[in-house]
Amino acid sequence: MTSSKFLNSFKHALDGAWYVLHTQRNARIHLAVAVVVIVMGLWVGLTGIEWSILALTIAMVLVAEWFNTVTEVTINLVTTEYHPLARIAKDVAAGAVLLAALTAIVVGLLILGLPVYQSILALFR
Repeated sequence: MTSSKFLNSFKHALDGAWYVLHTQRNARIHLAVAVVVIVMGLWVGLTGIEWSILALTIAMVLVAEWFNTVTEVTINLVTTEYHPLARIAKDVAAGAVLLAALTAIVVGLLILGLPVYQSILALFR
């Protein structure tokens, strides 16, 4: 693979990410929540393992959102008419995002809940 093809593959990947972030409101919401979680993690001083778990969890949600977009765009390309199988595919993809997001909430609470609570209490002492 030549270096220009290699660099082009990154450009296409960034174009895809840009598309998702500019067309999908929920992707922007997930990214904003991720930024808040990162700031909270910096505030409470997470360990390396905790950062690793949060990074994987954030990536899981964003990847699910990206694939949800792929599903929706592909189905919209194939047909503009209602079809029950198209609806099922879109619903399952959206359900995967929901499952990832709910899992991320649980992981976030397990990792950040007590440290953030203790940090807030310390502010008022």
